[in-house]
Amino acid sequence: MTDRQDTRRRAGRAEPSRDMRSRDVRSRDRQRQKKPPREPIWPKVKALNWYFITGFSFFLLVVGMFAYSGARLYELLNDAEAVPIEAVMINGDRHYTTDDDIRKAMESLMLRSFFSADVGEIQKTIKALPWVHEVSVRRVWPARIKVHLQEQKVAARWNGMDWLNESGEAFSAPSRPELEGLPKLSGPENMSAEVLKAYRQIEELLRINGFGLESLSLSPRHAWIAVLENGITLELGREDKMARIQRFINVYPTLTQQAKAVARVDLRYDTGLAVGWNETTQESR
Repeated sequence: MTDRQDTRRRAGRAEPSRDMRSRDVRSRDRQRQKKPPREPIWPKVKALNWYFITGFSFFLLVVGMFAYSGARLYELLNDAEAVPIEAVMINGDRHYTTDDDIRKAMESLMLRSFFSADVGEIQKTIKALPWVHEVSVRRVWPARIKVHLQEQKVAARWNGMDWLNESGEAFSAPSRPELEGLPKLSGPENMSAEVLKAYRQIEELLRINGFGLESLSLSPRHAWIAVLENGITLELGREDKMARIQRFINVYPTLTQQAKAVARVDLRYDTGLAVGWNETTQESR
């Protein structure tokens, strides 16, 4: 095809006029502006509100039923008449703590129900009794409380008013006639265990040599003083107390040959001792 023929063909095609293009644009704009009618939203909102209100009401009803049931159950479990403590079982090796002592201590606590009774509070109350060392408390189904306690094992009298247990721990309890024969120990409050340990060492050495130890004291300056069952007082000082006890044991046969009875022996010397005699101020070295 020649260039002249192609030119005639393009010239024969009529291009759209400006008026036609404007009409097309306006027609498209009118079509865009024509939107489908909206569906009414209120019926949907009403339906949604109805479902929400119904579901939420049911939820509140369920929560209310659980709350009411929980409150009624709580009242029942805490009602001492409905679920009372029927019995208290007490066991353990006891010499000074009676069943009445324990029941009196628990009297106010027994007014609670089996489920509301505070086991920790019961344990604390019983442990506060004078001779109780350890105690455990637990519930036993259906309506019993079991108490197991361990009493203090008394080793000595302490500072004239208190007692020491076998671990050297001080505790307070009333005096008892059957315990009057226990050794009498004294010293600073924070050294009770050390004093008891020293007593056991000295008592063993004296016992195997025919002596009895009645009391042992430790002064605020940490000086030891022992009193024997025969009434003799031994001043041991602050150091080498066991060696000084042995020195007294070695020399005692010689002291018994004297006409006067020995009242006091001062063993605080390095190589000797001083003797105080009964009913006299005379001393011998």
